[in-house]
Amino acid sequence: MNTPKPAHAGMTQFAVDGGELLVGGVPLARLAARVGRTPFYAYDRAQLTARVREVRAHLPAAVGLHFSVKANPMPALVQHMAGLVDGLDVASAGELKTALDTGVDPVRISFAGPGKTEAELRQAIAAGVTLNVESPGEIDRAARIGDALGIAPRVVVRVNPDFELKGSGMRMGGGAKPFGIDAEQVPACLRQLDGLGIALQGFHIFSGSQSLKADAIADSHTRSVELALQLAADARGPVAGVYLGAGFGIPYFPGEQRLDLAPIGANLEQCVARLAAAMPGTRLSLESGRYLVGEAGVYVARVTDRKVSRGQVFLVTDGGLHHHLAASGNFGQVIRKNYPAAIGNRMAAEGERETVSVVGPLCTPLDVLAERMELARADVGDLVVVFQSGAYGLSASPTAFLGHPAPLEVLV
Repeated sequence: MNTPKPAHAGMTQFAVDGGELLVGGVPLARLAARVGRTPFYAYDRAQLTARVREVRAHLPAAVGLHFSVKANPMPALVQHMAGLVDGLDVASAGELKTALDTGVDPVRISFAGPGKTEAELRQAIAAGVTLNVESPGEIDRAARIGDALGIAPRVVVRVNPDFELKGSGMRMGGGAKPFGIDAEQVPACLRQLDGLGIALQGFHIFSGSQSLKADAIADSHTRSVELALQLAADARGPVAGVYLGAGFGIPYFPGEQRLDLAPIGANLEQCVARLAAAMPGTRLSLESGRYLVGEAGVYVARVTDRKVSRGQVFLVTDGGLHHHLAASGNFGQVIRKNYPAAIGNRMAAEGERETVSVVGPLCTPLDVLAERMELARADVGDLVVVFQSGAYGLSASPTAFLGHPAPLEVLV
């Protein structure tokens, strides 16, 4: 058994045996036969477990670790993750049902996101999960629904800080945002909660995600803890928790380096000590999604045709943009780069290789999974694998586009 040619960091998570990719220890062709059809997503449970273990090894023991379900809401995967982490974060009634179905104590589930409907607020309060409130209006609605149900809502105030995570792929804080309550408005919201008789459970501060810069992440964590301490001065009672978006990113493209967790963990030790000195009994927790599951998943599509157009080889597959929007370039909204990919049943180091473009069956030139990429020579029936596909894959893609069947998902 060996590992793939290390052309990209995202491929080295998976082993190869006999020239064939292994997912969950199962050869890819055998796995495809078990699934019954292509395309499909496959998630490696051993890798999920190992990634959580790796993160915990770098975090102070006092820091909690929560999984953001929006990264991958596949029920079997969420069930597996629920047994590994300290809490689940959801962003819709559908995700809430998935989280509750795991049997996790509702207190360990938090519900974030702007624009929660009346029905979602009612379900969350009735279930006893923690609401991350994102506006004064949402606070009023939660209080009214709680009164009607005779249940005191569990409330964490989501804060929009006045800073962002530098170098992040997605900026969630700083400036005008639909997410959270501006830090300068939080004192008024704490008085609002007091007036409504709702006890504050803590603060949730999320400044950005998908960062590969440890120093920027550490700085964001430090500033977030300091902000929480400032805001706690206006809280009437003790603050049970401070919840931070981890911001951890994974490498998708050539040249990107893996995130070094060691300096982040060392900085968190200082954050924990700062909290313990100023607010004894307050627990610090990190919420992560992509980093925990992103590298443990692959997307698999079968080559249905091989054609040459004016000297360029095209491998046409039964999957594409409608199943894996991010790998295709998000409808052309970003400068497209290739995710790591391979011909999963032809992974031997030796053998013929060629430069090809891998495309899907959709009637749009945007339906591209790999563009002018060097891969093993493939023909009809071979299996194309797109790595780094465990997060924001199927659930973040336009599966209804052009009416093709949705892919399957398996946890191996």
